[in-house]
Amino acid sequence: MKEIVVIGAGKIGSTIARMLAHSGDYRVCVVDRNAEQLQDVAKHDAISSAVVDIADGQALVDLLKGKFAVLSAAPFHLTVAIAEAAARAGIHYLDLTEDVESTRQVKAIAAKANSAFIPQCGLAPGFISIVAYDLAKRFDKLESVRMRVGALPQYPSNALNYNLTWSTDGVINEYIEPCEAIVEGTLVEVPAMEAREEFSLDGVTYEAFNTSGGLGTLCETLASKVRTLNYKTIRYPGHAAIFKALLNDLGLRHRREVLKDILENALPTTTQDVVVIFVTVSGFRDGHLVQETYANKVYSGVVAGRMQSAIQITTAGSICAVLDLLAEDKIPTEGFIRQEDIALDTFLSNRFGRHYAQKHEAERAAS
Repeated sequence: MKEIVVIGAGKIGSTIARMLAHSGDYRVCVVDRNAEQLQDVAKHDAISSAVVDIADGQALVDLLKGKFAVLSAAPFHLTVAIAEAAARAGIHYLDLTEDVESTRQVKAIAAKANSAFIPQCGLAPGFISIVAYDLAKRFDKLESVRMRVGALPQYPSNALNYNLTWSTDGVINEYIEPCEAIVEGTLVEVPAMEAREEFSLDGVTYEAFNTSGGLGTLCETLASKVRTLNYKTIRYPGHAAIFKALLNDLGLRHRREVLKDILENALPTTTQDVVVIFVTVSGFRDGHLVQETYANKVYSGVVAGRMQSAIQITTAGSICAVLDLLAEDKIPTEGFIRQEDIALDTFLSNRFGRHYAQKHEAERAAS
């Protein structure tokens, strides 16, 4: 059994620990600075816990030494400190961050390390990059790559048409920070919450708008190869207008802690959610302009013996799949590893990656 450390005992961190322990191949230590938070982690023979303040770098290094890997499910502002501790301990590092600057610093740390550093292993960035790059490789010449992802309540019941399904800090960060994009072949930064569009899927109307971090490293990978590349978050119509009023008219973009407190005390959490994944790539093949689309919806369900939300299943399932592939030597085991370095077929054939099976595939497997 491989020894794993998971940092962060929130919804996603605890789900990661449960998935890995339930597989029978990993022994997991869940780390958090909040002892109360650790009490909510499921009891399992293969799960232990430790109270450690990430600010105490040496204590973290001591805990990590001798382990196979550390998986960060902590807030994005702790990313670099955890990556530095992993490098000092000489172990593999994986995270879920959507923060662009943190990932740049992780890449710099990886350049001097002897182990694998694999940031952005969640849903978006993460799985979405694996899908988009798989589609892009099917073209002789690319025109556009458009990536859309959203974690939405199945039964919206408030003006925002939204429930908290994952990190509040992460949502606020992606709604505020600048977004990378390629426009007319040039890498640019575009403002978050802008370029709103509407589309329908399976008879449901959605809106989508710019948010930060979802592209991962694809801007670098596809630079000079594509005319248009962008990422937008999917919500139900009406969400963006209200949130822009909160951020801009009320000035809450400058008071993140106040906004976080408002959201966490006003919006209930839910496990009845759906993750919508919609990727469209167009380009030339054999001299003809063609388009290919990947569309998928993942719903909440029972995983590892417990009811889990769709965002827990997809986010935790993705990082667990990448860890599994790393443990099996199916992906590089040293240096900076991009999500698009992972083949889609390899990911989906993994026991954790199968949580992304499309509806018709899941029905066929069950028959």
